[in-house]
Amino acid sequence: MNTSTAPYRERLVQERTQLLSRIAQQRGGLVSRVDMAAEHDVRAFENRAQAISERDDEFAMNEHETAELGDIQAALERIALGRYGTCTDCGQTIAADRLNAYPTAKRCIGCQTLKESKR
Repeated sequence: MNTSTAPYRERLVQERTQLLSRIAQQRGGLVSRVDMAAEHDVRAFENRAQAISERDDEFAMNEHETAELGDIQAALERIALGRYGTCTDCGQTIAADRLNAYPTAKRCIGCQTLKESKR
């Protein structure tokens, strides 16, 4: 591992640990979001609208958390492969300021802006 990527790796590992801890705490343990959503369905006849809203919130949080964990894992893999800090689109170096602000960045600001403008 490149010593210049060591601080980023440490930060990403710490962020992953904190995210997994937060997920477990929010769920009251190691209960999956699917199980939490199912619990809302069980209570559905008490207050159907609230249960549906809570279930939808659980699925949305799961989607966001899964994406965040995936981004962290992908960044750690780029570090392991010696590709961290290199734009996956154009191959240019990603600015340190961008990596400091967004350590999971896989594109330089120019390529990211272009990608977002095409959405």
